Amino acid sequence: MQLPDWLAHQQAQHPNAIELGLDRVRDVAQRLNLLPAKYPSIIVGGTNGKGSTVAFLTALCRAAGLRTGTYTSPHLQRYNERVAIDGQPVDDATLIRAFERIEQARGDTPLTFFEYGTLAAFVIFDEAAVGAAVIEVGLGGRLDATNIIDADVAVLCSVGLDHQDWLGPTVEEIGREKAGIFRERRPVILGSSDMPKSVHAAIAHLQCPVSQLDQDFFFEQDGESWRWRGSGHAFESLPLPALKGPIQLRNAATAIAAFLAWQRVCPTPSRELVARGLTTAELRGRFQCIAPTQADDPEWILDVAHNEDSARVLAEALKASAVAGKTLGVVGILQDKDAATIGESLAGVIDEWVLCGLEGPRGSTAEDLRARLPASCRSVALAPDVSHGCATARALARRGDRIVVFGSFHVVGPALDWLGL
Repeated sequence: MQLPDWLAHQQAQHPNAIELGLDRVRDVAQRLNLLPAKYPSIIVGGTNGKGSTVAFLTALCRAAGLRTGTYTSPHLQRYNERVAIDGQPVDDATLIRAFERIEQARGDTPLTFFEYGTLAAFVIFDEAAVGAAVIEVGLGGRLDATNIIDADVAVLCSVGLDHQDWLGPTVEEIGREKAGIFRERRPVILGSSDMPKSVHAAIAHLQCPVSQLDQDFFFEQDGESWRWRGSGHAFESLPLPALKGPIQLRNAATAIAAFLAWQRVCPTPSRELVARGLTTAELRGRFQCIAPTQADDPEWILDVAHNEDSARVLAEALKASAVAGKTLGVVGILQDKDAATIGESLAGVIDEWVLCGLEGPRGSTAEDLRARLPASCRSVALAPDVSHGCATARALARRGDRIVVFGSFHVVGPALDWLGL
């Protein structure tokens, strides 16, 4: 079977797209001799900020000369993006070999699509003998398939309202689920100064050494450089991170704190190593700016913001980035997301809206999205899909304008395809 055949096969193996729980996936992992993991690992959870923090940690590991495996989800354009070795997505043949091993080992144990992918990542990391694995939590933490690994360090970037159907209706309940990635007496890094009580309760119960932003580590920008201090270390005159947007200093600072706590991989990183890691991090779809190639072309900004907190971060980044003309928004929002709060967060910075339909069981039509957005979001056009939405916005844009594409991975991925990137 080719890779698309394998992916279709996996989607048909379990009656539910999501089935939280570790018993099945842990059982198959043990049959594959993947547990305990033979490589150092760090796990990164949170409502927002996971992807950027993972990108910075991957770059720091590579700057330290470590063969680095990275597991993320979902993907933008190709499934292969989910599993990377040294920053490069693995090829089809590598994934297929891993799937063949999993299929042989699982017997009659049903696995979800995400569980197949998680096990494949761990098979590939094991076979590649990586020197460090950076693992992004898929959904929640406690019952997420990635949590079968007992990571050396756990990072919790933020806790906000998202996926309430699965994680609970309050930030306290969501925080409790996300804190499930913590391990007894192992370091925890908190990338926000505002964390639910449930997170701190889990830390106290497990007696984890903790380092929290604005209490144990700090950062401060100074023009075109910034400084980081904490944990008995200080890094002065650091270059601004490669990832753009004001929030990225916080994500970079969190990654530095986590890297310092990860003693197995690099006990004493130098300022030069940290600077090299920060400036070589790569991540598409997070305030990804595409400059005009011709005088009349608009600037494009692509961001996967899909909940209230990430929409607010995108709005702040847009406010901090001046534009001569107007800002057009190309947006698609899944049915299970709060379109009203996302729209309210961005209404003040987007001048004209192009609403896109999204396919799939969680998708919606452009007309439905218009009904879910607040009246302050002025729609100039409705598009059946993202490709038509991008074409519509491009036709409306003039010199000095910018087009912001956001709302989901399901929006940014097709936009990258339309742009030929």
